[in-house]
Amino acid sequence: MNIPHGFPELNFPAYSFRLRDEAGEYQVFDPVRKKFVALTPEEWVRQHVIMYLKEAKGYPLSLLMVEKQFKLNRLVKRADIVAYNNSGKAALIVECKSSEVAVSQDTFDQAVRYNLALRVKYLIVTNGINTYCCSLENGEYSALTDVPEYSLL
Repeated sequence: MNIPHGFPELNFPAYSFRLRDEAGEYQVFDPVRKKFVALTPEEWVRQHVIMYLKEAKGYPLSLLMVEKQFKLNRLVKRADIVAYNNSGKAALIVECKSSEVAVSQDTFDQAVRYNLALRVKYLIVTNGINTYCCSLENGEYSALTDVPEYSLL
């Protein structure tokens, strides 16, 4: 695993990332957006989640969207990661925070607000250290012990 200076080890498996130094700033290759992006603390978490979904849970990269833009009450919002099922329906939202930002009720509430527009079954909130996942059934959110496999979407 290649951990750039100043970035913490996260509670995800070790992955190798394509990194480059562009004028003194780290960039990481995002396999979903297919381009190099600035490696911020939040992006460090997001890239780990992308690899975890792909490698450990079987999510096809072609059915993930990063920074998915949508409208909520006439405001433009962006979900960090949205996964789609084989039918092309949004099925999972991931809200990523920097490892230095605590995952709080506000973080979960943000994902729930996004779900008013996207209407997915699964929500994940993570800062790379703590990850919480829940499912929505019959209008009720229930905590899950693990991130669902792609086949469950």
